[in-house]
Amino acid sequence: MPTHVSVIEAKGDFVQGIKDCIPTLLGYLSIGFAAGIIGKTAGLSTAEVALMSLLLYAGSAQFILAGMVAAGHSATAIIITVFFVNLRHFLLSAALSPYFRHLTPFRNMLIGSLLTDETFGVAIGQTANRKALGEKWMHGLNLAAYSNWFAANVAGAILGQWIARPEQFGLDFALPAMFIGLLVLQMLSRGTIAIDISVAVFAVIVVVGIGWMWSGSIAIIVATVAGATLGMVIERWK
Repeated sequence: MPTHVSVIEAKGDFVQGIKDCIPTLLGYLSIGFAAGIIGKTAGLSTAEVALMSLLLYAGSAQFILAGMVAAGHSATAIIITVFFVNLRHFLLSAALSPYFRHLTPFRNMLIGSLLTDETFGVAIGQTANRKALGEKWMHGLNLAAYSNWFAANVAGAILGQWIARPEQFGLDFALPAMFIGLLVLQMLSRGTIAIDISVAVFAVIVVVGIGWMWSGSIAIIVATVAGATLGMVIERWK
């Protein structure tokens, strides 16, 4: 009897992970569709776009790769650039690793290999309401996003020949819109809206101030670190 119950709970966790991924799927469809179109217009075949979505599985890196292929950059330059663009995944995995310390390195690798910015956002949002993240739940979340991304990329590559300018349909704003939605949901679930808004305003001020002196990329990095630090200090002192 206990074994039967545990199997039901495992299946339920997996299905719940899929359900919790639903808010990100529409964003994945639109931005993945755009990635497929851009890959196709850069000269990649539909099979190459599909393979890239399965092996690389990173929206920003796929856009950069397509642009570099179209510009005729060398394979070495493309590999190095994609590597540095995706370095943030080490930080994402490290942030979630405390919730999976009981798993073997191989099982941790299976979770981390499909972790993205969006699934990380959903997972870290769940930590506000639960003390632990289930392995089955995480697989449901990751696999739902992964399969959706693959389907959207392939659809974009196939239909891209009829859509030369995806930005005119608002597809270029799909990713920011998805993150805004995830942020709002996380703020509501935390119940600390005043603190969250204060940190957000502080981060915006830092971005504007640093942006006047250095590039926008540096300003975003500094604002992210400064905002996270301020939020941590407030959380500890409240």
